[in-house]
Formats: sequence, C-alpha cells, structure tokens
Amino acid sequence: MNIKPIKTDEDYQAALLRLELVFDTSIDTPQADEAEVLSLLIENYENEFYEIEAPDSINAIRIRMEELNLNQSDLVQILGKSSKITDVLNRKRKLSLEMIRIISEKLIISASVLVKDYKLAN
Repeated sequence: MNIKPIKTDEDYQAALLRLELVFDTSIDTPQADEAEVLSLLIENYENEFYEIEAPDSINAIRIRMEELNLNQSDLVQILGKSSKITDVLNRKRKLSLEMIRIISEKLIISASVLVKDYKLAN
C-alpha cells in the first residue's frame, strides 16, 4: 500500500482510479484497508475543493417530494390551492410564510432551507 496525501487534481484522479481497482475487495485485506484510507483522502479533498452547493428552496421541495414519492396533487392535499402550488413549483410565485411552515412540518424540510431567496422565472 503506497498512499500519500492528495494535493493536486492529478493526485485526486490517480486516487479515484486506484480506489476503483480496490473498492470491491474482501474485508480484512490490505486492499480493503487501502480502499478505506483512499475513501477518506478523496472525501477530504472533495470537501475542500469540490464543495457542493445546497439546493434552493424549490429544488429542496422537489427532491423531498421525490424521496417521499409525492406528486404535485399530494402537495395540493397538504397546502390547498392548486394554482398557487403550480406557480411556486414553476418559480412564478414565492413561498409564503404559511407555506414554509406547513412544508417544513409535513415534508420535514428545515425552514432555514425554505426561507432562502431564489430567483423567479421570467
């Protein structure tokens, strides 16, 4: 096992290739240990240089709806007026405070995510 810190994109790419080779090895082998260490190094590098931005309010709602197997009509059951929900999901209207409270409670999405500003469609 020849492991070193990941300092450059070349190091990162090499680590990804090596991880691909040793990823599915048997537990309690030197290759499994190597895969575990490489995973940690890769994760650390990605956290530092490839930060993933949190989704905006509407994308967070859509993601959560997908996770819960909900469709737009299910949201109507939760929130009421169909036209308002359509407008919100199509970014033609902002979420109201009441909507944020209900969505936060019913879909279990942090209100801090829902109150973030987002752009409306033109």
